Amino acid sequence: MKTEVLAGADLRRAVEALKNGEPVIFPTETVYGLAAPIFHKEAVKKIFTIKGRPQDNPLIAHISSLEEAEGIGEISDAFLKLAEAFWPGPLSIVVRKKRAVPEIVSAGLPTIAIRMPSHPIARSLIEEVGVPLVAPSANLSGKPSPTCLADCLEDLDGKVRLAVDGGECEVGIESTVIGLLPEPVYLRPGAITKEAIEKVLGQTVSDPLPNGPILSPGMKYRHYAPKAKVHLCFRKEEWREPLIQPNAKTLYALLRDADRKNVSDIYVDCNEQIQKDAAIMNRLLRASGQIH
Repeated sequence: MKTEVLAGADLRRAVEALKNGEPVIFPTETVYGLAAPIFHKEAVKKIFTIKGRPQDNPLIAHISSLEEAEGIGEISDAFLKLAEAFWPGPLSIVVRKKRAVPEIVSAGLPTIAIRMPSHPIARSLIEEVGVPLVAPSANLSGKPSPTCLADCLEDLDGKVRLAVDGGECEVGIESTVIGLLPEPVYLRPGAITKEAIEKVLGQTVSDPLPNGPILSPGMKYRHYAPKAKVHLCFRKEEWREPLIQPNAKTLYALLRDADRKNVSDIYVDCNEQIQKDAAIMNRLLRASGQIH
């Protein structure tokens, strides 16, 4: 079986497949996702199997309306403030989940991560399916996330029947994750900074405890990593070839391109601008195995 690619203008077959319990590759503004309806347990199980994803790694629920969020999570005033400021967009909010949410979605935790994507195809797909879609990145577990359909097919061609082409992802890095349990915790850095969230909430946002529960994807296991060993260079004297000079939008494409060239080592220019970017430094530290 080869994965069939659908144009984003016609989602009918993708909607039918999802309703029938078949995972579908689809675009978001952050990275491409592998989607299944949140209440279809067998379809959600298939996501873990296809990706080779550990089942103690929770999934993010993608919604198209606040009403859908109210059906799966406990909504607070802080939640509504963040939703008004940043949705639709690359922010996931972790709250206590409703009993209707299957345990497999939350990895057995009492919480659920929710976000409203801004990509029009993602929003239309969720609306037409009629329930939130859970979706990790559409790649093999641990590899660099896919920011275009070719990246997805490199990993998952033949493992998924349908994929929706939505072009190149605008943001190119996974969503920021903030926990409201009930005090705000900055669980995963992304395009939306901690400072921006603190400004909206009018209070300090803490960092997660080192040995606390894994409440967000990307906090456990080696992530975002190519086959090659990644070396982080903080001085020019450390530069070697092949050297990459990424930004958030190009990081994963550069890592994947290096893998296609079968290099054994990748050197990353961690200049001052990159060091100031919490999101890209988080991904680089994980890709290099310096944090897990």
